[in-house]
Amino acid sequence: MSAMMQPHGEPLRGAVPEQANGPTALRIILGVKLRRLRQERDITREDAGRAIRGSHAKITRLERGQVGAKERDLRDLLTLYGVHDPDEREEFFDLARQANTPGWWYQYSDVLEDWFELHLGLEDAASMIRTYEVQFLPGLLQTEDYAHAVSRLGYPNTEPRKVARIVALRMARQRRLLQRQDPPHLWAVVDEAVIRRPFGGTDVLRAQLEHLLELVRLPHVTLQVAPFEVTAAAAGTPVTLLRFADPDLPDKVYLEHLTNAVYLDKPAEIDQYTLIMDRLCAEAYSPTETVEFIEEVLGEMH
Repeated sequence: MSAMMQPHGEPLRGAVPEQANGPTALRIILGVKLRRLRQERDITREDAGRAIRGSHAKITRLERGQVGAKERDLRDLLTLYGVHDPDEREEFFDLARQANTPGWWYQYSDVLEDWFELHLGLEDAASMIRTYEVQFLPGLLQTEDYAHAVSRLGYPNTEPRKVARIVALRMARQRRLLQRQDPPHLWAVVDEAVIRRPFGGTDVLRAQLEHLLELVRLPHVTLQVAPFEVTAAAAGTPVTLLRFADPDLPDKVYLEHLTNAVYLDKPAEIDQYTLIMDRLCAEAYSPTETVEFIEEVLGEMH
């Protein structure tokens, strides 16, 4: 990444300790390792499924990290794959136990959709998060009042207590990612309309823009505004790219809709969305120009 994309700033005080990969990432890593073992032994999913009294579909879910591994199933698969060394087997069992523990977000399960839970787990393990938003600011950059305003719009018939819980989850997510000792690099591009749209009213927007100016001073936060004339923004849909330091975790594209989400990880798909993001970043205001633009918008509000 060029120096232009790394604004300078001081690390957050009171940063929380660095976190190892959470259960979602560990589940995926375990699945990758099991798939590698199976393929090296030239064993079909059907044969592996029979070994654990299941089907090839069960093996597929296990290898994709969609489900946790039961100890009995893992024991039988390791035996089938020729892994007999006690220490090596214990490494797999330990990985499976960690992967089956609840994530930090478990306490918010009353308001957490299944499709978003996966994103939280992947985001928690990411080394870089690149995101493009066309309507709202990314959740990781929102103030509490702004988050309340957009959550009430997204859940118009929801009781206030649930909206408050959704916002609490968003604030906890920010602390978890942005305030730890080794945070991921958050690189966000937002449409100009996002900066100008007064969700919650002028006072809420003003406080939100001032908050952005504080965040971009952090060394691990990069923000760019795509002005209306940027043609690359014609992609038209929010997109998030997640990159991981662990070689066993493939890059992911996350496409969120109102009531569900799509996850992509095929190399061709990753390349396509990476190209779109690169074009957006090249055509958008630079981080320095973005700060100047936000300051101008704030000036217009006084």
